[in-house]
Amino acid sequence: MSQAVTFDDVWKMFQETDRKFQEMVREDRERRAELDRRAQETDRKFQETDQQIKEVSAQMRETDRKVKEVSQQVGNLGSRWGEFVEGIVAPACETLFAERGIPAHRVSPRVKAISLDGSRRMEIDLLVNNTDSVVLVEVKSRLTAEDVRDHLKRVREFKEFYEGEGGARVIGAVAGILIDKDVDKFAMNEGLFVIVQSGDSVKLANDGKFVPRTW
Repeated sequence: MSQAVTFDDVWKMFQETDRKFQEMVREDRERRAELDRRAQETDRKFQETDQQIKEVSAQMRETDRKVKEVSQQVGNLGSRWGEFVEGIVAPACETLFAERGIPAHRVSPRVKAISLDGSRRMEIDLLVNNTDSVVLVEVKSRLTAEDVRDHLKRVREFKEFYEGEGGARVIGAVAGILIDKDVDKFAMNEGLFVIVQSGDSVKLANDGKFVPRTW
């Protein structure tokens, strides 16, 4: 036979139930507080992310502006480089080569030509010529050994492009504002004139005993 339930038993059950209920309420409050904290943290992070996105967008716009500005400067540099070649190097060639026994009857900038068989093209920065000589001048902002090799090939093939100059002696020259180490010596050893910057003008780096190679 089961034991009869007393008021004291019921009271204890009620107290335990109330305790558990209060514990559930407390845990629920804690969970809600944590959820609210997380929601606020998420909102803060969203705001930070939004600010970061705005900052990145601003940086991208600034980068785009700088790229356009640099592109414009590069375009201007190309124009200024042409002015340097035609305004400083070209006039100097008239006297520089004349002093070495090669009078300049004509100095032609940016000469383009097609080979006699039509299969190749050639570009020459400056073409200096008279009745019996023609000088091919390659002008670089920075002269490298590879530039010298390319120009030597250009000089060797010149008569295949200019039938009218078939009887003239062909001479090569290179010019550079900056010249890689020993490249000037390399060019001279290959028989080329080397034109270097000198103050506001240019000069020949070859000494007075230099004899240019002819093709």
